[in-house]
Amino acid sequence: DFKLQVIIIGSRGVGKTSLMERFTDDTFCEACKSTVGVDFKIKTVELRGKKIRLQIWDTAGQERFNSITSAYYRSAKGIILVYDITKKETFDDLPKWMKMIDKYASEDAELLLVGNKLDCEVDREITRQQGEKFAQQITGMRFCEASAKDNFNVDEIFLKLVDDILKKMPLDVIRNELSNSILSLQPEPEIPPELPPPRPHVRCC
Repeated sequence: DFKLQVIIIGSRGVGKTSLMERFTDDTFCEACKSTVGVDFKIKTVELRGKKIRLQIWDTAGQERFNSITSAYYRSAKGIILVYDITKKETFDDLPKWMKMIDKYASEDAELLLVGNKLDCEVDREITRQQGEKFAQQITGMRFCEASAKDNFNVDEIFLKLVDDILKKMPLDVIRNELSNSILSLQPEPEIPPELPPPRPHVRCC
């Protein structure tokens, strides 16, 4: 019925590509190569009686790619911010990623914080409570933990995010998406939209 764009962001090595590929292809690569720039996959899901074609953008975690990946924030209806529960530095980087969201993303984009690699519980450095506390500081941000390797909570992450997006979209907006969506897939977009001006309202503290 219409299309939605979701972007996955977070530091290098947190499992962004693995989450995307588990959801779209039900595959898992133990030794994924780092994403260079931006990659994307398509998956069609059914929710609330609608067929939604999801375009999921997987972004590079290295800072040198920020100027490229920032251009994809603007049109994202949903943003998944990922950290690795076994690496404290990826959690400590979250405020940096929130600044990117505040600067480039739409104010009404749905936000979801994901603590990935739950299969490595014995190596955990960030407690669930720490993740929940961070998410609670951000208006409207949901939180969950997942494992791309064990396929735990992966479908739930994406489907809940899409459901939240749909709940916020009145029917007239949905009809507008049908005719004016920038995510027209014929052909697939090869270049990002122009960077938006800085956001006037800061979401994080």
